[in-house]
Amino acid sequence: MKEETKARIESETEVRAYIQNLNYALEHGARIKYQAQRGVDEKREKRYTNQYTMTVLFPGEDPLDVLRRELKTLTVEEYMRTVKDLRFPKRSEMREFGKVYNGTEDVYIKIRVELLGMNGETTTFVMSFHFAERPFAPGMFPYKCR
Repeated sequence: MKEETKARIESETEVRAYIQNLNYALEHGARIKYQAQRGVDEKREKRYTNQYTMTVLFPGEDPLDVLRRELKTLTVEEYMRTVKDLRFPKRSEMREFGKVYNGTEDVYIKIRVELLGMNGETTTFVMSFHFAERPFAPGMFPYKCR
């Protein structure tokens, strides 16, 4: 495990279970929290921001509707790794995925799913949904068919 990011690769079975749980939550009213503009984006090239990516790939669509739809299409083959949130160590781990749109547009996706509140309300936090800063390479995806 890398010390600076606390990253790890989950087993294929664990990733499948995570995706299944994510889909269940999204189909049963999970809230989606998404920041179109983030503080980190101030120092980032515009192309690599959530808002820019949403505007280019899904013009005129509501970002929350897009995310609910697109997160439900994630696959084990698109899984990259699992990372611990060093800023909030008591929160659940985040999963990183990479998805290709329009055959050439690499999009980096980082999400966290948590149960919150007295009633077990599920919330999906979408930290990142933006064009990848580095092109995807086969070695970044542990379960991609070779």
